[in-house]
Amino acid sequence: MKNITESLKQLGIEALNYGVSTGLNNFGSGEVIESYSPVDGKLIGKVTTATKEDYENVMQASTKAYLSFRNMPAPQRGEIVRQFGNKLRELKEPLGQLVSYEMGKSLQEGYGEVQEMIDICDFAVGLSRQLNGQTIPSERPGHVMREQWHPIGVVGIISAFNFPVAVWAWNTALAWICGDVCVWKGSEKAPLCTVACQNIIAAVLKENNLPEGISCIINGDYKVGEMMTTDTRIPLVSATGSTRMGRIVGATVAQRFGKSLLELGGNNAIIITPTADLKVVVPGAVFGAVGTCGQRCTSTRRLIIHESVYDKVRDAIVGAYGQLTIGDPLDEKNHIGPLIDIDSVNTYLAAIEKAKAEGGNVLVEGGVLEGEGYESGCYVKPAIIEAENHFEIVQHETFAPILYLMKYSGEVENAIDQQNGVVQGLSSAIMTNELKEAEKFLSYAGSDCGIANVNIGTSGAEIGGAFGGEKETGGGRESGSDAWKVYMRRQTNTVNYSDELPLAQGIKFDL
Repeated sequence: MKNITESLKQLGIEALNYGVSTGLNNFGSGEVIESYSPVDGKLIGKVTTATKEDYENVMQASTKAYLSFRNMPAPQRGEIVRQFGNKLRELKEPLGQLVSYEMGKSLQEGYGEVQEMIDICDFAVGLSRQLNGQTIPSERPGHVMREQWHPIGVVGIISAFNFPVAVWAWNTALAWICGDVCVWKGSEKAPLCTVACQNIIAAVLKENNLPEGISCIINGDYKVGEMMTTDTRIPLVSATGSTRMGRIVGATVAQRFGKSLLELGGNNAIIITPTADLKVVVPGAVFGAVGTCGQRCTSTRRLIIHESVYDKVRDAIVGAYGQLTIGDPLDEKNHIGPLIDIDSVNTYLAAIEKAKAEGGNVLVEGGVLEGEGYESGCYVKPAIIEAENHFEIVQHETFAPILYLMKYSGEVENAIDQQNGVVQGLSSAIMTNELKEAEKFLSYAGSDCGIANVNIGTSGAEIGGAFGGEKETGGGRESGSDAWKVYMRRQTNTVNYSDELPLAQGIKFDL
């Protein structure tokens, strides 16, 4: 494996002090963001942020680029996305290493995130020839009705630290083939990942003699996000993050009659029934709970286990936790890397204390790891706590590796009620070999989440399906299926090819 300095160089990031291009040839002139790795606590680089003037330059470039890009045939736009996907294939190793080093997820998960980018590019390339409307029968003779989809304009993207590159790609690959241009505010906790992605797509645009305004970045904190959410030149804002953030973005964008695509919190549960196969339960639950150190919106937070198999499942999960290795995520022998920063560590510790205070029984002790290899102070031990679904802390999403175990009795409907008994509605799963239980879980009266799985965990979604959730998860859908439609505007056309003008609903208007 190359060292991180070589990887950064391959991605066009060579200096410690990096003035980041905002999508034009100028550089951001605002405050400096320092990016420290949670892996070893070292400074990776410094990125200058966008001022109001920088933001205005970006928006002017983007709106101008849109006027020409929307006229390019969709399959040709798909060709640009295909080239971008190929660049990602070439740079999968260095970009995956940067994701792992700057964010802290395991190297395999870093590579997996870049693979998600590649996969969505492949999906979008095929979709660029399938942006189909439909022909609708008209009630009037000599008339035909059609439905068309048109580009929407400038798409604003606000992404979170836990998937610092993939979520942007989910949005941009689809937006680009739809004819939109994109302005991206990446997470200030992983700004170099944002810079690296911009460098990759900027090279593709330059090779094809296309305006650089098709893809722009604006680094910064919530103030930059506020510029985007209040800007009427951005008809769609796609925002991934906390429910608190989503409430602000959704309300602000709605106030100006814009559209928002919200991907917010999750409080995901796996129901484990008496017929569940432990060979499936254990890896699914453990990876869901500790993958990305519990910092996925789809991370497993709760196990709802039937009382008849509770002891057996509990002991198996606790035993598996004893085999986990925690350390440098760039070392593939380790299962778990660090939390993103010290603030997250403090939140994790406070949640454990809150669970204890509410009556939770700790099965696997948490805590902060110290000593050689843990100098950043961001490495924590995954914890398991027996709890009740109504506990205040259980109702809350804690972005950390804390797994709550609880029992259910009687029929599977009782477990489904517990699973649905939280304000979030992202991902859910049931482990069962009973067909009736699986179908009840998937029925209209079953899981109220946007994602419902049978005999797989809550974490790890494929790009072919629409991704997103209900309730306080925000209702947005990204990636596969027909999620592309949110990046376009729908238009209904009626064409009269007769010599007369009959009105709808049989209305007569004679002159």
